[in-house]
Amino acid sequence: MKDKKPNSCPVNSVGGQAVIEGVMMKNGTKVSLAVRKDDGTIEIKNSEFHPVKEKHKILGLPLIRGIVGFFESMILSFKTLSQATDMLGLEDEDEKKKKGEKKDSGAGSVMLMAVSLVLGIALALVLFSFLPTWIGKLLTDTFSLDKEAWYYFPVLASIEGVLKVIIFIAYLAGVSIMKDIRRTFQYHGAEHKSIACLEKGLELTPENARKCTRFHPRCGTSFMFVMVLISIVIGIFIQIEETWIRSLVKIAILPLIMGVGYEFIMFAGKHQNWFTRALSAPGLWMQRITTKEPDDYQLAVAICAIKSTMPERFPDFDPSAYTITKEQNKGHIAYMDEKPKKKDKKKESAEQSTSENQGQDENN
Repeated sequence: MKDKKPNSCPVNSVGGQAVIEGVMMKNGTKVSLAVRKDDGTIEIKNSEFHPVKEKHKILGLPLIRGIVGFFESMILSFKTLSQATDMLGLEDEDEKKKKGEKKDSGAGSVMLMAVSLVLGIALALVLFSFLPTWIGKLLTDTFSLDKEAWYYFPVLASIEGVLKVIIFIAYLAGVSIMKDIRRTFQYHGAEHKSIACLEKGLELTPENARKCTRFHPRCGTSFMFVMVLISIVIGIFIQIEETWIRSLVKIAILPLIMGVGYEFIMFAGKHQNWFTRALSAPGLWMQRITTKEPDDYQLAVAICAIKSTMPERFPDFDPSAYTITKEQNKGHIAYMDEKPKKKDKKKESAEQSTSENQGQDENN
């Protein structure tokens, strides 16, 4: 199987997301989700995603496009995660039976995802808005900081920012302990490495991708960290002391922070200089937690996802070329908690007795 010799890909043209045992890649309106199944094969699902700014040009303007893009990314992310779970067949048998019994299960799933999203956003707002503000106010009161001094709000904003960073790091470090999340972080690394390989103009193979960096300035981790840093700067200009009101104001200007963060991430992805590298550094450091070194089998999945979004460049692409055996796939989530089957003692005794009887008959 031979692909056309690839040329370097325009920076920012391809983006992706790691999922359970797979990678989703997006190139323009083309979206490809590739997952490694427990039998070692790679299943690919292709679709299209048209951003709303195609119909409404005003939504493509700077700052606005970042806000719209964030919510579109959330929608696509939830959809992709759901599809990956279905493709892997990770639902319990009981859940499958319940879905079979209920005709409105599709609407129920959407409702459940919507509720989960709302609760997740509410928790994030409490952790990253109210809690840091409340603790910051508590500390400034404890140390009797002069509220009329020019440095009061800069200090308060700095305390809030440090607390946000600590909470963010603690959360990422905590979830990275989980086996399935750690494996997903490996696929996150595979996503970055394969994109870097493509953008360098190297032949898209696991061997070449392995040599590329797993840290990428356009990563969602970097985006979140940039938003935290921007919120510190903006927090200095929020001259409000009351915890609840200050928190609500910060929530109200969150779309502005998203817009500015998006523009910076896109700018940093296209321009590599000392300024962008300095500001991107903290986000890249955080990727040491959210990305792990992938193996060649995981890199192959990411490469399949990329090639599927570029059928004109890779017309002879065949995912079956990357099929592996169950032994090679032993790290798969389906086998992660697999334990050796216990032998049935009664059955074992019966088999042993039968074997002995056969031996006696042969001797006779």
